[in-house]
Amino acid sequence: MNDKQRRYSPEVRARAVRLVFERQGEHRSQWAAIESVAAKIGCKSETLRLWVRQHERDSGLREG
Repeated sequence: MNDKQRRYSPEVRARAVRLVFERQGEHRSQWAAIESVAAKIGCKSETLRLWVRQHERDSGLREG
């Protein structure tokens, strides 16, 4: 199955986003945290970045 066909459950997405926020203080940037977490869960960094941005918008942390 390629990445375009792979679907992640809402639970996996939520956990990945939570890990980015929990661990971004351990990294030089949010992007570095995203790359680290994405490697651990097996998704592309850009995919996780989109999930993080959506969470930020949904939570009122980012306009959009």
